[in-house]
Amino acid sequence: MNTNEATGIKEIPDPALYTDLYQITMGQGYFRNGLYNKQASFDFFFRKAPFSGEFVVFAGLAELLEVLGRYRFTADEIAWLREKGFEDAFCEYLSRFTFDGTIRSVREGDVVFPGQPVLTVTGSLLSCQLVETLLLNILNFQSLIATKARRLRLAAGECKLVDFGLRRGQGAGSVAASRAAAIGGFDATSNVLAGKRYGIPVSGTMAHSWIQCFESELEAFRMYARLYPDTSILLVDTYDTIESGLPNAITVARELEEQGHRLTGIRLDSGNPLTLSSKARIMLDDAGLDYVAIAVSDQLDEQRIAELREKKAPIDVFGVGTRLITGYPDGALGGVYKICDLDGQPTMKYTDEVSKRSLPGIKEIDRLSDKDGFFMRDVIRLAEGEVGKKRAPKNIPHSDGSSKRVPSSKSTSEQIRSTIMENGKTLAQPTDITGIAEFSASRVARLPEKIKRLNEPERYEVVLDNPLVDLMEQLRK
Repeated sequence: MNTNEATGIKEIPDPALYTDLYQITMGQGYFRNGLYNKQASFDFFFRKAPFSGEFVVFAGLAELLEVLGRYRFTADEIAWLREKGFEDAFCEYLSRFTFDGTIRSVREGDVVFPGQPVLTVTGSLLSCQLVETLLLNILNFQSLIATKARRLRLAAGECKLVDFGLRRGQGAGSVAASRAAAIGGFDATSNVLAGKRYGIPVSGTMAHSWIQCFESELEAFRMYARLYPDTSILLVDTYDTIESGLPNAITVARELEEQGHRLTGIRLDSGNPLTLSSKARIMLDDAGLDYVAIAVSDQLDEQRIAELREKKAPIDVFGVGTRLITGYPDGALGGVYKICDLDGQPTMKYTDEVSKRSLPGIKEIDRLSDKDGFFMRDVIRLAEGEVGKKRAPKNIPHSDGSSKRVPSSKSTSEQIRSTIMENGKTLAQPTDITGIAEFSASRVARLPEKIKRLNEPERYEVVLDNPLVDLMEQLRK
């Protein structure tokens, strides 16, 4: 599946104006002062992981590449910019403008950590500047939702997870959120458009309105089962879950058996999920319906799911909506985009607020793993010689200011970034959601358990190599 096939209907039909005004005003300033064609590099990174966690699942890359590949200013957009006072010469230049950048990036689905240059854009200063807002919008949102989804997957274990978030999402962005949820480990979505566009399995049950449209709950169940004899999941809490919903569902399940079919499951959308699921399991099993799954929805998040599983609630499927699609309780990933090099000269933001300083120069990330394959630490280093050349880390500064030599015999190193776009042309990149999700799951599995804890995880070590530390000190002076 290529990028265009994976994307289908475009989330951002007019990418050139999908930006903040100051990107274009600065662009005109660069143009007037002859800076626009200078070679620049900008890093995308975030300063803090969301949800009081320690890692982020990087998502949105394939979508970003697709948008950058068709980045153009239309004639109508150029006319509008002229109306807003932008100069004719600049507008004429923009009318011929295409994105010419080269991008080195971590692979989509990988786990990344605060402070790392996850992605670097290199190209003309104007190209790098104009795409900042677009890039941040796509990567911040999808990475936030993919991270939330992965936390929910960690909480749910082997239970099925279904994305129910479309009705509570932020407009059309909910389609991208469903994509990100699949990367983060969700099995299916109720979002039909996302299912068609990205090949995500679609799943759904029924609403209370279906049941209320019939003379009785039993009649509503029977009609639905007649329409969908092999895929029915019956919503049992419209009236009285224990006294009405479950007995009627059992009746219909037995009728389906007589016809050579099986009821897929029942869904609980209100009440105490621990109590009701436990009673439902007993009633279903006593009726010889141990194969009927129990699905639960209603304001679920990773903490509540973890608690239900800890208490052995017999739940097979969790439907998660609002608290997935909105990234609850963190509404955004604070990813930023900072210039790190201009015409071969490293540059950095050096502010009084230490957490807001940036790293200078063109950098790479080496990930070290122990003998069992678990990730140990990441080393951010200055790129040396040919871009992409690997280099074993030497003296690694620790957070306490000391240094420790990493024995090469006890660790392996991989460079986790690669060139994925060159001079505005996308190189071969995985866009199949299943493949990205499987890769992501394999990377999360290599994190130590203490890093993946939902509550109070230990810090994953990200360190700077000595030449980078020295460069920062030189620039500071």
